[in-house]
Amino acid sequence: MSDTMIVYILFGAFLLLLLLGAPITVSLGVAALITYLSIGENPMAFVQMAFTSVGSFPLMALPAFILAGALMEAAGISKRLVDIAEAFAGPVTGGLAAATVFACMFFGAISGSGPATTAAVGMLMIPAMANRGYDRAYGSAVTASSGGLGVVIPPSIPMVIFGISGMGLQPPPEAVEMHGSFQTLSIPKLFIAGILPGVVIATCLLSINYIISRKKGYRGLTDRWSFPDIRKTLRRGVWSILAPIIILGGIYTGLFTPTESAIVAIAYTLVVGIFLHKELKWKPAMRTLETTTWITGRVLLILFTATVFGRLLVEQRVPAHIAEAMLAFTDNLYLIWGMIIFFLLFVGMFMETLAAIMILTPVLLPIMYMLGVDPVQVGIVVVCALAIGFQTPPLGENLFVASGIGGASIEEISLKALPFAAGSIFAVFIIAYFPEISLWLPRMMGY
Repeated sequence: MSDTMIVYILFGAFLLLLLLGAPITVSLGVAALITYLSIGENPMAFVQMAFTSVGSFPLMALPAFILAGALMEAAGISKRLVDIAEAFAGPVTGGLAAATVFACMFFGAISGSGPATTAAVGMLMIPAMANRGYDRAYGSAVTASSGGLGVVIPPSIPMVIFGISGMGLQPPPEAVEMHGSFQTLSIPKLFIAGILPGVVIATCLLSINYIISRKKGYRGLTDRWSFPDIRKTLRRGVWSILAPIIILGGIYTGLFTPTESAIVAIAYTLVVGIFLHKELKWKPAMRTLETTTWITGRVLLILFTATVFGRLLVEQRVPAHIAEAMLAFTDNLYLIWGMIIFFLLFVGMFMETLAAIMILTPVLLPIMYMLGVDPVQVGIVVVCALAIGFQTPPLGENLFVASGIGGASIEEISLKALPFAAGSIFAVFIIAYFPEISLWLPRMMGY
């Protein structure tokens, strides 16, 4: 059977199952299995490959970070981070919405998940914005758009998945011959590289919020900054601020790995929630375990099937063919980045972020290696572009979370979120076209 026919079977079965309404996990797994049977491969190899994909040590960070984020919400850490963001927003026009963006940045430095960040911050901020005269749909749109920062600001679950997917892909020999050796890809390096891009995206969101708030007449929280209030919230939230410092500081100093840091985060949260804040009770703690089990199981099932699907793509040299076609069309790096970003935005609208990363990493990395692009920058752009999918329908997980909390319809929130999506897209192009935004900090820290 020719390579072309195998690709037709693989993608044909996948798209057909999606159109029939099958979950993406089922679509990926069944399409890969049908292709394996079509080429006469032993189905046991399919199962072994899939099982191996969920047995890696870095992947242990996934359930641990999810549990840490859920526990921090139950322990009162997220509420204190929101209070600090509000105190700093003060008299700024649209201050409460600006505080929402800051709160999502703070909580994103703990949770690593977009929907989790949207839920944790939204439950506090959307009702508060409504009480201050903000349109409910607008408050929900700001929260849903800012929730995407949860996967850009480290630690980030999609960055963990990209690191696992990309570490096994070596640069093609011709790429090494053209551009020399490439930097090795690692999860700590991706985490460090995500800090400044997260700030760039947040700056764009804050700018758009300021323009809209000025037009709508959304005033600041106070007439002027109150330094006693700032000092009070900082003192009350000191243990909350220390959480991301301990987690990220331990990773960047080499004290522990990302996987170990997730366990440290859980231990730290338990100590703070039980002995210092004294807000972590038995029943809420048990509910965090249920949440973690459900989210982790869902992610691992996607990973289980997407790994085999991606391996088939690599074995049939699909990435190499796509790379050759794109490079034959143009070798202009800016044009290729533009095509890739718009493609990622389209995929992010219809496909879950983690599944998209697992499928597209084997396709995109070889293309960018041929152009001499650092794999760390590729990872950051991929995560940032796909994160916009959290706030764009029809998938738009953050939109559904914000709608459930705020009560506004998905249609209303989607319309109000469009300017923020445009600002995020503009930020992604800046990050792609100026690689130093992603690569400067890792280099300064010795990576």
